[in-house]
Amino acid sequence: MRFISLRSIAMTALILCGVLFAIGWFTRNDPSNEPYVKILGGGFMFNYRQGEVFYGFTAQVVRPLASGSIIEATFEDPAGGAPLVVSERVSTMTDRYALRTPPVRGVEAKKPYKVSIRVYDREKTSTIWEVDTTFASQISDKVVPDRPLTVGPGYHLNPN
Repeated sequence: MRFISLRSIAMTALILCGVLFAIGWFTRNDPSNEPYVKILGGGFMFNYRQGEVFYGFTAQVVRPLASGSIIEATFEDPAGGAPLVVSERVSTMTDRYALRTPPVRGVEAKKPYKVSIRVYDREKTSTIWEVDTTFASQISDKVVPDRPLTVGPGYHLNPN
């Protein structure tokens, strides 16, 4: 029977760790190929009780960004006005950000509305990343009343 020394066990473990590290290194996903921001979901939201329509998206930072970087979204105005620009500063407190428009009107069913998403450095001097996407509503905003149906925290009927 052959005696196994502590040195041979240590060398075998070291070689095994090296092989496993090499396998992990060559099969990893390179983060430089990933986008900075991943769109988790988005679309139109209709609040018929308040008589509001808005649209937006939720984004997750998937690649490290400096604290203070700016995520900016430029939404097409369904009414045909100037584009609606909304921005949010990146912080260390969260990696998810929800950007949405103020209330909009003129939404047509099944019409795609363009959204441009850009990530800027903290001084907003250079663009780090950008992507364009579209959102379409399944229904038009004609189903939403012109004024709120309810007022107050108890959903009391609007006296007007």
